Amino acid sequence: MGAHCRGSEFDLSWISRVQVNQAAVLRRAEQIQARRSVKKEWQAAWLLKAVTCIDLTTLSGDDTFSNVQRLCYKAKYPIRQDLLKALNMHDKGITTAAVCVYPARVCDAVKALKAASCSIPVASVATGFPAGQTHLKTRLEEIRLAVEDGATEIDVVINRTLVLTGQWEALYDEISQFRKACGEAHLKTILATGELGSLTNIYKASLVAMMAGSDFIKTSTGKETVNATFPVAIVMLRAIRDFFWKTGNKVGFKPAGGIRTAKESLAWLSLIKEELGDEWLTPDLFRIGASSLLSDIERQIYHHVTGRYAAYHDLPMS
Repeated sequence: MGAHCRGSEFDLSWISRVQVNQAAVLRRAEQIQARRSVKKEWQAAWLLKAVTCIDLTTLSGDDTFSNVQRLCYKAKYPIRQDLLKALNMHDKGITTAAVCVYPARVCDAVKALKAASCSIPVASVATGFPAGQTHLKTRLEEIRLAVEDGATEIDVVINRTLVLTGQWEALYDEISQFRKACGEAHLKTILATGELGSLTNIYKASLVAMMAGSDFIKTSTGKETVNATFPVAIVMLRAIRDFFWKTGNKVGFKPAGGIRTAKESLAWLSLIKEELGDEWLTPDLFRIGASSLLSDIERQIYHHVTGRYAAYHDLPMS
């Protein structure tokens, strides 16, 4: 991931002026969903592109060293070598973009990746994930401890209460403190869009997160009842575009939660391409938060190469 996003001054007048046209957003979302998938001959290349943008994630109460170790191995070797050979991509160093774990598992991930001589970044969730309902002091300490343990990306959750009550400056102050606590680590800010009440609030929260210096804005924790949806994504992507036009700063986008099929990952890639252009289609500016998605992509690539679908034992998943 490149240089940090510098953020900008808090600009209340910009935030106050925002009004999202919900009907237009929903129409656009329907248009995207109705569209045909990527042409067959390009499909494998697009699916490999999706793999390189995945934050391979495990966020379970029963995570242990061994399943984090398996996750890290899968991140380093996401697609079977013989399949990559058949596509002439075996020497391109295809890995996932990062692995993403709970703060207490960062040490495990760093250790496993080091043992595999692998420089994939470790991302840690923080700030009272998923609800964010803990004291600010402990939320900041959680970031610092994760960075100390070797996380180079921090996926924070915002305080939804501040959005729902319109306390935009307080939200800006909190995220600015998260940014500071990250030090050199990259800040990915989870808006938990399913809990923000309206598309206008989602746009405003996106703007505030970017003003406060987020390197990425992310849709969801994956633990809310509604996660990454196209209407929400369109609003966040328009906010990213407007912020870029106004400040010259490029902020990344990360949908997360419920993205399970190869077909869905292709729809997300083409949405980014259309809304923000090819320059956003790199792991520096686009990530997909996912756990089971990778197995489906590997299944589709197996089908692309062999002409048949894999039996269960053909593709052991971590």
